[in-house]
Amino acid sequence: MQFIDPERRTPPESIVPMINVVFLLLIFFLMTAQIAPPEPFPVAPPSAVSDSQADGDLILYVNADGLIAFQDIEGEDTALLTLQHALDRHCKVESCASATPPVLLRADGDVSAETIAALLPKLGSAGFTAVQLITALD
Repeated sequence: MQFIDPERRTPPESIVPMINVVFLLLIFFLMTAQIAPPEPFPVAPPSAVSDSQADGDLILYVNADGLIAFQDIEGEDTALLTLQHALDRHCKVESCASATPPVLLRADGDVSAETIAALLPKLGSAGFTAVQLITALD
């Protein structure tokens, strides 16, 4: 008696390597992306013509009413104190002996000059030597 061997089926292609590649790409993009925190309140900066852009992580917000915020902290005293702690943390990681990083001032175009002028000595006493005003490019 002769037995006929059944036809052997080829196994289907495995999708596990493709899933691994997708997850590796997902991890890569999550690790390399810079997710910007939301602004604490809307600010319409004044317009100016400039060739360079301000760059930095320490951004202080001032709205048209003179309300000051840093990250999600609102209020002048607490925002400036939090900003000073952020500068201290930055100086522990990187040397601030030659120059401290600039604080970026994102002020509304309708904020009074007196408010900005009163804020500058407070930033100086917090340890900042440079302030960059963020403007909207025309």
